[in-house]
Amino acid sequence: MIDITFTYADLEFFLLILVRVSCFVHIAPFFGMSNTPRRVKVGLSVFIAFLLYASLDHTEVIYSSVLGYAVIVIKEAVTGLLIGWGAQLCMTVASFAGSVADMEIGLSMVSLVDPLTRQNATFSGVFYQYMFSLFLIITGMYQYLLQALIDTFTLIPVSGAVFHADALFSSMLRFMSDYIIIGFRICLPIFCVILLLNCVLGILAKVSPQMNMFAVGLQLKVLVGLSVMFITMRMLPGAADFIFTEMKAVIASFVEGMI
Repeated sequence: MIDITFTYADLEFFLLILVRVSCFVHIAPFFGMSNTPRRVKVGLSVFIAFLLYASLDHTEVIYSSVLGYAVIVIKEAVTGLLIGWGAQLCMTVASFAGSVADMEIGLSMVSLVDPLTRQNATFSGVFYQYMFSLFLIITGMYQYLLQALIDTFTLIPVSGAVFHADALFSSMLRFMSDYIIIGFRICLPIFCVILLLNCVLGILAKVSPQMNMFAVGLQLKVLVGLSVMFITMRMLPGAADFIFTEMKAVIASFVEGMI
């Protein structure tokens, strides 16, 4: 006969695990995509929380009042959000690279819905986002994200998170210094080719002033920019590997800032 009895302490422990897991699933890449049904997210969060509840050592959650338990819930929510946000922040590099590329090509007025941030993004930004999401699935990086979440319960026990603002802030500054470098590495071929095309159009405008270089330049930029984007697609796996390496470093630094 299966015994399904539990105490209030077990319920409190399970709910705290569920809060951290659900906040991570809500914001993390691949798990928190806007086209993922909410029922799937809720079901996945409950399933992962139940497995963790069965495998972790149950510790008593010590608090003095309802307000004290609410503070612990907030700490668990912030812990899950920081872990997922650190991974999601690295994926936004693709949107930054796409914005710079579309600004040079002339497609900055075209807007689509970003599948990760649920906000309007440029055409190239959404294209890069989908490509890097595809690489995330192919390389099994989503398994690393899930394993990182599970390992945090060993490094940061339930109700044991201590937020070190200096460490988290320094981790953020270190990542922002690499953010622009990674983004420009992705869109650098398009940027350089369009820069050369602008120089050629400027020379032609001086040589033959009767030609309408504005109308000709718009069409040439779109054609050349999309062609270069198609040619440089073989560089995307290397860029994705660079982003995933940075993602691992950001998650590790965020976790260290909460130990």
